[in-house]
Amino acid sequence: MAIITSISVCAARVPLDRVTSFSNRTVHARDYGLVKVTSADGVTGIGFCYVGSAGGELLPVAVEKLLAPVLLGRDSLDVEALWREMYQEALLQGRAGVVMRAISILDTALWDLNARSAGLPLHRYLGAASAERVLAYASGGYYLDGKTPELLGEELAHYVSLGFKAVKMKTGRLSPKEEEARVAAAREAIGPDVALMLDVNNGWSDVTEALQYVRRFERYDPAFVEEPFLVDDIDSHARLARATSIPVATGEVEVGRWRHKELLDKGGAAILQTDAVVCGGITEWRRIAAMAAGYGVPMYPHWFHDVHAPLVAATPNARYVEFFWDDQMLNFRRLIDRQLEQEGGYIKLHQGAGLGFDFAEQAVAQYALRTPGGAPWLTLEHHR
Repeated sequence: MAIITSISVCAARVPLDRVTSFSNRTVHARDYGLVKVTSADGVTGIGFCYVGSAGGELLPVAVEKLLAPVLLGRDSLDVEALWREMYQEALLQGRAGVVMRAISILDTALWDLNARSAGLPLHRYLGAASAERVLAYASGGYYLDGKTPELLGEELAHYVSLGFKAVKMKTGRLSPKEEEARVAAAREAIGPDVALMLDVNNGWSDVTEALQYVRRFERYDPAFVEEPFLVDDIDSHARLARATSIPVATGEVEVGRWRHKELLDKGGAAILQTDAVVCGGITEWRRIAAMAAGYGVPMYPHWFHDVHAPLVAATPNARYVEFFWDDQMLNFRRLIDRQLEQEGGYIKLHQGAGLGFDFAEQAVAQYALRTPGGAPWLTLEHHR
């Protein structure tokens, strides 16, 4: 048995090189939650998530006070039972948000630990024995000071020149007329055969407002419009889906199979962007993906290609990994020691055991929000 003997947790804050905006907010830094789970055999699995642009210190508290006591001294292979027990332990403190993210990254670390113990890359451990690469889309198109529609088009055309057959841009911050100019410039720059994805980041208030935009966008043949409304407004997602020819994509901050079932039952998502380090971990992500397959809905998981590439490889109804070409906006890659490679619009899968990389400890020490004792990591141990 692979008995869990220690759990280490860290919150890190990585500043952006350049202040960047979405449809409805501006970001200066990224907070990440990191965990390491070690077995009696000396094998360590890792997990990680984005916590927000502030508040990263909340996640170590959830791990220390609620979740680590559930895992310490237990067999890491018992992932289903451990997931249930973590979820039960956190019922009163939060079935979503930072507590569920803490569950998610601990669950991810268990899968990584078990795959490493088996000596298998995670995608092979999950059943994708012959996979070497997965299809990706290039994500970008953020709002920056001085970034004209023409410069946006140049950015997206650059991704196409690298081999990507699908690209994504932000939208919804400006007026309908101004946003149409941005979408038109993007379509002209990438040509008619490249999929153009539009991300609203929950920027619209209601269907009436949304239709002022999407009616203008329809002529440019978007592949989808993402997160048009606040995530809890499932009915508006469904109403918009019925009112436009553009597929509606959502789910990146949704948690648990039950919320996803409601979203699917109401027709609120033609594409699910469920994030494994948000929804409940690899265990819950696989349940959600299997359920979505029964509705004929594909998975295009959000962000963190480092963990989602092996999941997409092992999931029949998963099609794309979201890939960010540089680390200006989503700078998590500064915290790990090995990057996934992109070639011709595909992500090459790591062939090392587990996830295939570890934390870059020097970088973690640089960006860590320190423990009360001044250390970057808080380590909790099992005492017999």
